Amino acid sequence: MHGTANDCKVAFPRARPAIADAARDMTDPVTTKVLAAVTLRQVADHAGVHPATVSRALNPETRQMVSADTLQRVLASARELNYRTNTIARSLRTQRSHTVGVVIPDITNPLFPKMVRGIDDALEKVQYASLVAYTDGRDERLMDRFEVLRQRGVDGLIVATARHTDRALDSLEASGVPVVQINRRSQNRAIPSVTADDRTGLQQAIEHLAALGHRHIAHVGAPQNHSTGRTRLAGFRAGMRHAGLDVPAAHIHLGRAVTMEEGERVCAALLSECPEITAIVAGNDLMALGCYDALRAAGLRCPDDVSVIGFNDMTFADRFDPPLTTIRFDHYGMGSAAVDVLMRRLRSANPVPATVRLELETRLVVRASTAPPR
Repeated sequence: MHGTANDCKVAFPRARPAIADAARDMTDPVTTKVLAAVTLRQVADHAGVHPATVSRALNPETRQMVSADTLQRVLASARELNYRTNTIARSLRTQRSHTVGVVIPDITNPLFPKMVRGIDDALEKVQYASLVAYTDGRDERLMDRFEVLRQRGVDGLIVATARHTDRALDSLEASGVPVVQINRRSQNRAIPSVTADDRTGLQQAIEHLAALGHRHIAHVGAPQNHSTGRTRLAGFRAGMRHAGLDVPAAHIHLGRAVTMEEGERVCAALLSECPEITAIVAGNDLMALGCYDALRAAGLRCPDDVSVIGFNDMTFADRFDPPLTTIRFDHYGMGSAAVDVLMRRLRSANPVPATVRLELETRLVVRASTAPPR
């Protein structure tokens, strides 16, 4: 670090042989074979086919035009020659970047990693890549992320931030950028969506609690400007009606966000106003975890005093204390399904019909946070 000029004179000659060796290596035939980029024509010559056939075989969108035997021969040649697609050249030729923007509300929420993994794995199969951005639930950051992704030339967007009325999504769709909503959806039916069957999930939760003997059931719900909050509240009401149970207005408390802190705040208010409550269905698992904290602060135990059910079955829900009874859906499958819908939009001359609103099946996972009331 603090050497003299003489130190430098001694060190430099010792480095020269290595530099010379590296220069020789660059011209060595074996090294050159590894470093040189393999061309499409070389793959075609190796496989004994026309370069256009190689192009079709290596493109997931056109490989169905190639016979099975030829496809296998081309793929084997590409692997043997270590061929890599020139994505820049392909983008110039197809006028596509082969990237998809993925916008999620909160990068720290355990709900989203499996969804993003499902998206990324599905995109990899069709030789696309993802650019992931998050908004922290802030409208100004949402618009900024949308604009940044558009400037990067993404071919489409998968968006998990939708509000019930979402002008940002409406403007994106109107501008010609293909959008697919995931987990949440707006009221704009022109934008396809892949969500869980939130309504049925809440009804399953009520059926479980009613079967245990609960009659005083409350809902610690999500904000109503999100489809998840609105639909799950509707499912709560429908489930209570089906079970023949009343739903006093005081038994429904809605949070301002889907966070653990909001779950604790809302649940504390609920317990103060309605001490008769024996069970709570929360808007999601994070809010359910907040309910745990509110119950402990009130000197109550779960499920001895109050049973709690969440929604999502996020990672580590089975490690809560007590392990959380919750509604499960396929997070990974939701991500891959969104890619399928988006690819159909990109490949078709006509966009996916506006009626495409996929709802994934939900399932109740019973753990130790629910029990019969005292």
